[in-house]
Amino acid sequence: MADVHTLLLICSLMGVSLNLPESSAHSSNPFSGQHAQSPDPCYDDTGSARRCIPEFVNAAFGQEVVASSVCGRPPSRHCGIVEREQRPLVRSCSTCDASDPRLAHPASYLTDLNSAHNLTCWVSENLQGSPLNVTLTLSLGKKFEITYVSLQFCSPRPDSMAIYKSMDYGRSWTPFQFYSSQCRRVYNRPNRAIITKQNEQEPLCTDSHTDPAPQSGAIIAFSTLDGRPSGKDFDSSPVLQDWVTVTDIRVVFSRPQMPRELPLPGRDGQEPPGAPTLVPTYYYAVSDFQVGGRCKCNGHASRCVREKDGKLVCDCKHNTEGPECDRCKPFHYDRPWQRANAREANECLPCNCNLHARRCRFNMELFKLSGRKSGGVCMNCRHNTAGRHCHYCKEGYFRDMSRPITHRKACKACDCHPVGAAGKTCNQTTGQCPCKDGVTGVTCNRCAKGYQQSRSPVAPCIKIPVINPTAVVSSTEGPADCESYCKPAKGNLKINMKKYCKKDYAVLVSVLDMETVGDWAKFAVSLVSVYKSREPLKRGENVLWVHMKDLACKCPRIHMGKRFLILGSREGGASGASPERAGLVADKNSLVIQWRDVWTRRLRKFQRKEKKAKCSNA
Repeated sequence: MADVHTLLLICSLMGVSLNLPESSAHSSNPFSGQHAQSPDPCYDDTGSARRCIPEFVNAAFGQEVVASSVCGRPPSRHCGIVEREQRPLVRSCSTCDASDPRLAHPASYLTDLNSAHNLTCWVSENLQGSPLNVTLTLSLGKKFEITYVSLQFCSPRPDSMAIYKSMDYGRSWTPFQFYSSQCRRVYNRPNRAIITKQNEQEPLCTDSHTDPAPQSGAIIAFSTLDGRPSGKDFDSSPVLQDWVTVTDIRVVFSRPQMPRELPLPGRDGQEPPGAPTLVPTYYYAVSDFQVGGRCKCNGHASRCVREKDGKLVCDCKHNTEGPECDRCKPFHYDRPWQRANAREANECLPCNCNLHARRCRFNMELFKLSGRKSGGVCMNCRHNTAGRHCHYCKEGYFRDMSRPITHRKACKACDCHPVGAAGKTCNQTTGQCPCKDGVTGVTCNRCAKGYQQSRSPVAPCIKIPVINPTAVVSSTEGPADCESYCKPAKGNLKINMKKYCKKDYAVLVSVLDMETVGDWAKFAVSLVSVYKSREPLKRGENVLWVHMKDLACKCPRIHMGKRFLILGSREGGASGASPERAGLVADKNSLVIQWRDVWTRRLRKFQRKEKKAKCSNA
């Protein structure tokens, strides 16, 4: 391998900044200089995230290279040209024997630590005819963003050579660069084509490195960004970021330089006695194979480290993870993962779940609606919370304002009374349950003032009757012959479809109070259910009017605090209601029966038949 000074020269020629630790020339670990620094390079002095990148290294150092051809099995003789200052060129021959470490030239010499004083070379077998292809394959073990690929030769540079890259650990290969004196003939590509923004991932072919001189020590260095228009704005070019990303490099030598005719070794150009006859042979020999670049960490790590299994991974920061810091850590999905750049670190942000959830997901629509600020959605909120951020109490619970929303007991159960409350959901702030008529209390657990408890789960509290003595109805106020007045019909206390269809309304009421208004008795009732009505009727408080004459004859018969099914008409003939008496009207022709729970199904059946227009048949 070339020494440190040669590496610095290559980098300076290509505009690459190479930071090597002082001990790198004497260490077998290329990452030995990457110690944790204080403060962390991924954060500024105020603790804010900023872009950070691993140091620039020779990623090929110490890595295994697989060569398709290595000399020495069986032992062979290689001859090359030696250049001497102001003296004629001479041929120098040497023996390659893989069984003898002193004479071997294995592929490991390509990436070992060498210097100008101890030059080691990999040498291929002698190539005496077509095909002349020899392949070198280097696996970096991880994704790198590389700046250059450099080869220093012990033999003349090849006439034709191709560099390929893989981004998937050798499963597929993409052309990276071609070198040839005959680009069109060998690789079917134009010589020195122009790169534009439309074809920045196009590999080029050039003849600029095919000069046979020098015969040894020549370098071919491929700069991955040289001539690429977006190279000056690399952070904003995903195309070039993809272009320089590699896991493996493959170099294919396709054609050697043809050697010059030179005298054989020996004094005055004569072959020594007994020397074997030499035939023209070709071979490739490389002393140094370098790949300059950085661990690909997408701006979220300042170094790469080896795991216990020896695998190289990024030491990720900014709440990222993965071999290349290429995704956000779990629960850090408040905005999408992005590569860091010089302007913005694009740190992954945690979801705001108020300490009530351990998982969240990202929603792009919410992220856009928030002005690209927040897109996290909490999942499986705990502690009786709900909402995108677990920021309010779920149904059946309300906020305990004495505790912060982040407290595990920030939500208290409503505890609404199963009979007194009209539902299980209470006010999120006060905890007040929705109470039925006549019921009060935060949990609807007692009757209001002026109400008394009943045995009905529908109306658990009813008004306490307050009857004016002057309003008491006596039999003397009614007609002399109530029996003929009411005209009781057989079966008048039974309900059937015919009776249901004839009436204007069919309702279930609970009688709460009564007062007299002129010749009328005005009953305060609670309308519990409406089974039929020609005009809209709402459940709740209402009024039932009965003429005193009808009430005196007990047609209808009404008791305080009881529930009745009333089938009646809006207009009761001569005794009908007037505009001053808004509400329900019951008279001697109305059907008023004390309620039985078994009638519910029958009345629902009548409702369905009425909707099917069967009342006309009845």
